[in-house]
Amino acid sequence: MIRWIVIFLVIALIAAVFGFGGIAEGAADIAKIIFYIFIVLLVLSLLSSLFRK
Repeated sequence: MIRWIVIFLVIALIAAVFGFGGIAEGAADIAKIIFYIFIVLLVLSLLSSLFRK
């Protein structure tokens, strides 16, 4: 999942360099959403491992 975040951030940076503001903003938004999903899944995983022990 972190790989997808990095891919979308690279796309956003390349689009911003070439002046495609809308594409850069869209790719950055997608990267943010995936990042927050990753954080939520990480917290859920940590909590479930604590409760299993």
